[in-house]
Amino acid sequence: MSLREKMPLLARHEGVWDGYYRYFDDSGNKVDEHKSRILCRMIGIDDYHQTNYYFWADGKKDTRDFPAIVKEDRLVFYTEITGWAAAVPLDENNRTIMLHWTRNNEPDLYLYEMIQISDCGQYRARVWQWFRQGRLFMRTLVDEQRVSMDWQAYDNKETDYADVAVF
Repeated sequence: MSLREKMPLLARHEGVWDGYYRYFDDSGNKVDEHKSRILCRMIGIDDYHQTNYYFWADGKKDTRDFPAIVKEDRLVFYTEITGWAAAVPLDENNRTIMLHWTRNNEPDLYLYEMIQISDCGQYRARVWQWFRQGRLFMRTLVDEQRVSMDWQAYDNKETDYADVAVF
């Protein structure tokens, strides 16, 4: 059984997403914001690979790669982060994925992320809740729009800040 068959909700996320990240401290003050381009790939039968490109208004850029494998009903990450992603079975609308991860170099930090995809599959919203030593210290809100189903056209392509769509 392929990854698409094992995790059909995750398969709906495959493609290229442009987005806008906003970070807030525990008092609700915005502490950062930037654009993003996210490539969600299902490769072969069981491989998932996500690449996140981040772009700040001052010209700063960052790229993060998140390959993952399937174990039972979860996607398991094993790089700079350790964690999992899975569909929420209680969501009768089949729109919600939950993630949990820790950064390997910061064991006292963990994060929960909730992702909702629209019924049309062209929009998604994400909420991250960051905890350090068991205490909430930051939240991240992400709004995204799919710009292409064809991640291969964007794979390994240099992207500049101006190319990332804002919706």
